This record gives sequence, structure tokens and C-alpha cells, in this order.
Amino acid sequence: MTESSVRASGYRFVVLAAFMLAVAANQLLWISFAPVTRVAAEFYGVSDLAIGLLSLVFMLVFIVVSIPASWVLDTYGIRVGVGIGVVLTGAFGLLRGLLAADYAWVLVAQVGIAIGQPFILNAIAKLAGRWFPLRERATAAGLGSLAMYGGIFIGLAVTPVLVLGSSLPQALLIYGIAAAAASTLFFVFVRERPATPVGPEERSLVFDGLKSMLRNRNFLLLLVLFLIGLGLFNAVTTWIEDIVRPRGFSIDQAGLAGGMMVVGGIVGALVIPALSDRLRRRVPFMLVALAGAIPGLVGVTFATGYGLLLASSFVLGAFLLSSGPLGLQYGAEITHPAPEGTSNGLLLLVGQVSGIAFILGMDALKSSSGSMTLSLVILTGLLVVALVLATQLRESELLTGRR
Repeated sequence: MTESSVRASGYRFVVLAAFMLAVAANQLLWISFAPVTRVAAEFYGVSDLAIGLLSLVFMLVFIVVSIPASWVLDTYGIRVGVGIGVVLTGAFGLLRGLLAADYAWVLVAQVGIAIGQPFILNAIAKLAGRWFPLRERATAAGLGSLAMYGGIFIGLAVTPVLVLGSSLPQALLIYGIAAAAASTLFFVFVRERPATPVGPEERSLVFDGLKSMLRNRNFLLLLVLFLIGLGLFNAVTTWIEDIVRPRGFSIDQAGLAGGMMVVGGIVGALVIPALSDRLRRRVPFMLVALAGAIPGLVGVTFATGYGLLLASSFVLGAFLLSSGPLGLQYGAEITHPAPEGTSNGLLLLVGQVSGIAFILGMDALKSSSGSMTLSLVILTGLLVVALVLATQLRESELLTGRR
């Protein structure tokens, strides 16, 4: 079957839309406490660190659950694998809303939602490969990642409005109902595969695929890129208020800077993967993404004017976050016929590990005045290293047709 002979089902966009709702709901539940940390700490009578744990637990759980989740996805498919994550997100999201007045139950619910996260996120490239022809897969992966960024943006922008307009428990209940609705829509609309395959279905066994990935030079380089890039994003978004506060920016301004980073990511996820599909190249666009992220991070590190801070945040998000879906799809292509869920899971896993390390390291290196400039300079250096390493990547042979 040649790519030009593939007639993709129009229903693929329905499946993608239902999947995107599930992704967005999961990410919304993850980030919902970040913009109201102080209010939540006062409401529950706990420390800011205890509220931070409600988000940090997602990274910790991801490390444990990612590989088993990938195995389930690659062994039992999208309906079962993603379905587990969707059920956990909907059920524990609703439980969190119903028991929102009790911190202990909220933490339990966060753990349940966090267990569901890798079952959903690790399936981005798998769904693209199952439903979309090769010429559209980076675009589909970009839209899947767009849902991640959209859920994060809604959590950052809408949660303060809901909490100030009603109460924290009311906001969590609304989110729980929305998550349950997204869970229902997934099972109504998502099918396992199209009637006509869009490409070859052969796949190696999960653990055979894992062994072959770890012997693949390009994939090992890609793992390092995700370790730096995704870890950097997790750390900067976690500490955005602490990063800009010593330069005189307010909490509201810090929140908007974080929001601009996500908006930039949405724009980048729409544009850059689509260009990559059109020109049938992955590596040049990953180089552009990493190179463009460097001045954005420098601006976030040193900007003293609010306009420059917002512009830098947008640039950082637009380039850095657009490299995510490109990398996930590239990883699936260069490790073919290894299962996509396994390649996705490994790439996201290293980003969670480095995210925890970077978060703790930035706090440890904070100056007596609270400045995180030293940490950000180190991260900028790591981003330069990532750019240099990316120049050693070879183009996807599956995409170019060269073997």
C-alpha cells in the first residue's frame, strides 16, 4: 500500500476531537491548583508546599505508571488503554469535586487522576499512526498536544475567575462534571481503528520494541532532548511566580506570563507540525524550535519590562512546546515497527524525571534574595546543548521513503 493510495476515513477527525477532549480534561485537572495556591492553602489550612504536592504528584506517578501504561496501550489498543485513563480522569475528577472540602480526599483523587494521565498522553502518536496517513501524522500529534496546552491554559486562566466568583469547591465540582462528560464522549465516539488501514499495521512486541529503541542512536539523542526540553518546561511553569517576583512583577503578571507561554505553545503546535508534514521533514523543524526557544528563555530570565516578559514567554512557548509533538511523531517513525505507545511513554517519562530534578534544583540554587537567575542561566546552557545534539539527528526514513 503506497501513501498516495491511502484513502483516510473522515471519521478520523471525530476520533481525534474526542481524544483531545480527554487530554484537555486531564491536564485541566492537573494544573487547576497552580493559579490559586495561596487561596487553596488558606481554605484547607495547609502549606503552599502541600498545595504544590497536588500538582507534583502527577510527575511522581507518571514515572511509576508510564511503562505499564504503554504496555497496555500497545497490547490492548486505544479503546482499552486510553479508556482506562479516561475512566480514572472522569471518576476521580468527579470524586474530587464532590469531596472538595477535604484535603485528604482531594489528594487521593489527584493520585487517581495522575494514574490515568500516562494512559492518555502516551497514546498521542499511537492514535495518529492508527487513524491518520503518514503525511498528516505530525499535524495530528500537534493537535493532540494542542489539547494538552489548551487544558493547561483553561486551568490557569479560568480557575481564579471561578474561585473568586463562587468558591474553590464549586470550581472543582464544575471541573469534575466536565471531566465526566469528556469521559462519556470518548466512549461514545472513539473507535479502535478505521475500516481501511492508513498504513502497515505490523508492530514488534512491546519489550522487543523497547530493546530496539534503546539501541537506536537517534532515539537515544531524542531522549536527551526530551529530558532537557520537557523538564525545562515543567520547571519554568512550576516556578514562574518565583522566577519573576524578584524583578517586581505581581502574581497576576506572573500568571499572565505563564498563560502567554501556553498560548505560544498553542500557536506553535498548530503551525510548526503542519509545516513539517507539508515539507516531509522533521529534523529541520526541531532545530528551528530549539533555536527559537533560546532567546525566549533568555528574555524570561532577564526581562525587567512587562511587555518584554510577555513577548519572551510567548516566544519560549511557541518554539519549545511545538517541538514536543514533532519529537513524539519523529520518535514513533525512527523506531518503527516498535509500538508508538512505548516510544511516547519513554520520551514523556524522561521529561517527568528531569522536571522533578529541575524543580528541586532551581529551589536549591535560589539566591538569598529569591532570584532564580543562576538556575535559568544553567537551563539556557542545557538548551544550547540540546540544539547542538539535535544537529546530529538523521531524518526519518519512514517519512522520506529512504531505507
